[in-house]
Amino acid sequence: MAATVITKENYESEVKNSGVPVLLDFWATWCGPCRMMAPVVEELSERTDGKFKVGSVNVDEEPELASMFGIDLIPTIVAVKNGERTGSVVGVQPKEKLMALVEG
Repeated sequence: MAATVITKENYESEVKNSGVPVLLDFWATWCGPCRMMAPVVEELSERTDGKFKVGSVNVDEEPELASMFGIDLIPTIVAVKNGERTGSVVGVQPKEKLMALVEG
């Protein structure tokens, strides 16, 4: 399953009120490191086994969400559990680090 596109319209239902942890990938089309992270994020989104979900936030299309999370640099991956931010990493990261972020 591909990452869910997160917008300000669906943020509350898909992230804030999610029954499982969510990894949010903040990215932009013009960002080279974001393109490098895309296959890792896609692989995670296909291997969630219902334990978590992966959301994709295009910072150019959703500046309010980027601002709400204080995103200064991309790619940034943010973990959200029970509607609260629990951690984040910036830059190109290995899959294992992202799994630790969502499991932590």
